[in-house]
Amino acid sequence: MLQPSHQSLQVAAVPAPRVPVRDRNQDAPWHTEAVCRRDEAGLFFAPSKEPTASRLSREEAAKRVCARCPVMVECREHALLQPEPYGVWGGLTAAERRVVLARRRRREVELKKAAHTSAGPIAAAG
Repeated sequence: MLQPSHQSLQVAAVPAPRVPVRDRNQDAPWHTEAVCRRDEAGLFFAPSKEPTASRLSREEAAKRVCARCPVMVECREHALLQPEPYGVWGGLTAAERRVVLARRRRREVELKKAAHTSAGPIAAAG
C-alpha cells in the first residue's frame, strides 16, 4: 500500500497563491499548471485493497493539495465531463463526482420541465 510521505502532507497544508485565469498561459493545457503534477500520484489514486481509514486519510490529503491548485475548477470540470471513474480530481472523489453529476442531471430535468410548463400556456393562448 502506498503511504503519502509526511513531506507531501506538510506541503499540502500550505496554501499557494491563486493565479487568476486571465494571467495564465492560454495556449498551454490546464493540466500543465496542476499542483498534483509535483506530488506523488499515489496520493490521488487508491492502491488495491486499501483499508477505509487509509483511503479517507489519503483522500483528505489529496483534497488539501487540490485546494491550493490554480486549476482546480478546470480539473473538476474535466473529471465531470469525461467522466473520470477513479481518483481525486478537482478536490472531489469519484463518489462525490457521481453525486454532483446526479444533481446536475436532476437540475437539467427540472429546468426542462419548467421551460415546457411555462411555454405551454403561452403557446396555447397565441
